[in-house]
Amino acid sequence: MGRNREFDTDQAVDRAMDLFWRRGYAETSLQDLLKELSIGSGSLYSAFGSKEQLYARALERYCALQAGGLAEILEDATEIRPAVHRVLTDMVEADLTDPGRGCLVVSAATERGDDPGTVDRVGAAMRMVESALAGALERAKSRGELSPDKNPVELARFLTTFVQGLRVVGQARLGRTFTEDAVATALRSLD
Repeated sequence: MGRNREFDTDQAVDRAMDLFWRRGYAETSLQDLLKELSIGSGSLYSAFGSKEQLYARALERYCALQAGGLAEILEDATEIRPAVHRVLTDMVEADLTDPGRGCLVVSAATERGDDPGTVDRVGAAMRMVESALAGALERAKSRGELSPDKNPVELARFLTTFVQGLRVVGQARLGRTFTEDAVATALRSLD
């Protein structure tokens, strides 16, 4: 009879996510993970299979949290401009508060762009953001907030791309004025 797992795997995924987010995949060793999770290698392999599989779960968790938060703001929006402004400025504030952290999706795309599983997860996360934005923009268009010539899907794709660029600029620490000017320009795409 095998031993019962003596740790919370969801909590372990969250802690691993934080570690990968701060350090990246390559700079996070197996020993770093074992120390952070306070488990032995046998427990890690039993629960997650490998560092790679734990990273995949951590990235999925990050994507679900980030896209879910964005979707919630957009779902509840009664006006599109304040909602998009909030989404973008929340990211700016997060980067200004902790510029070294950045965005795990951006890190995954740049660090592990040769890994098909990571590419699929990053693509899925971006499609979730695009879908949430497109839905909100479509609702805004039906309320008359967007001009009839605006294409919600094209705008959503632009804003999805802008979000990723905004996260890179945050890591480059170009500052509040730079990012606020960029956000103001992006919001004008809704005019």
